[in-house]
Amino acid sequence: MLDTLDQIPTLSLRQDRDDPDGFAAAIGASFERFGFAVVADHGVPADLVDRAWAETKAFFELPEAEKRGYFTPAGGGQRGYTPFKTEIAKGASAVDLKEFWHVGRPLPAGHAFEAVMPPNIWPTRPEGFRDTFTELFAAFDRAGDVILSAIARHLGLAPDWFDPAVKDGNSILRLLHYPPIPADAEGVRAGAHEDINLITLLLGAEEAGLELLDRDGRWLAVKPPEGALVVNVGDMLQRLTNHVLPSTTHRVVNPPPERRGSSRYSMPFFLHPAPDFLIETLPGCVSAANPNRYPTPITAHDYLHERLVEIGLVKA
Repeated sequence: MLDTLDQIPTLSLRQDRDDPDGFAAAIGASFERFGFAVVADHGVPADLVDRAWAETKAFFELPEAEKRGYFTPAGGGQRGYTPFKTEIAKGASAVDLKEFWHVGRPLPAGHAFEAVMPPNIWPTRPEGFRDTFTELFAAFDRAGDVILSAIARHLGLAPDWFDPAVKDGNSILRLLHYPPIPADAEGVRAGAHEDINLITLLLGAEEAGLELLDRDGRWLAVKPPEGALVVNVGDMLQRLTNHVLPSTTHRVVNPPPERRGSSRYSMPFFLHPAPDFLIETLPGCVSAANPNRYPTPITAHDYLHERLVEIGLVKA
């Protein structure tokens, strides 16, 4: 079974339509073994993804002063631009060698979550940026719902268990740029960390660099096929499942010398529940062999705030 594998198997989301129980078992087993899954045929349109890559590269090529005009330090990096060398992995000594842009869920005026989910910031250039990433956010959202339904079935829950949890969820689409780096650069492109959210859906891992910390203590390179999603468990889902589904430490290492002059781009979608969702250990994930590690529940908003302070995006 998966315990003997040293590479994450590639699954197809088409199987979820043809054999939903089989897909749920396969993705659940991959998460239990690695904390990660690789998913092809995910339904995010290829032409939309191509457009998104072009818009991402065009934005990060803008002058530094123009990009910084979309940076709001008081916003904790929730929306708009976050400059190079701002975020730091929990417990790390050097900041990450990256810059990024955040797109969040649009809410109607007067929504109950308006105070904690700010409106999006949109650049004037490149043209089409807003339309492209509004569409991509929705496509990631749909793919995430299908994967969460499979996770629910794997855990013995109703297929729609996560639906109310993620309705109006505080999800984030991050456009990531790792610029070229000198040979003597301090730090790495992304230090070893775990994600905060329920699950992360990532495009762009074909470019070497993403590694997960396997349970034998070795770093395992993640090598998805072209266009496939890399999906990983976040800390909220790990807490909800009492570590049945582990949130695995991962990093993005610096490239070999011949690739240091090249940029690296990726697009993770951090799928979050709604701010008022109570992260409370699922009873089916508690047993004599796996006692409840988290007897005190916490809201998704409070948990997110704690973690954003830890990684330097919010000041305590």
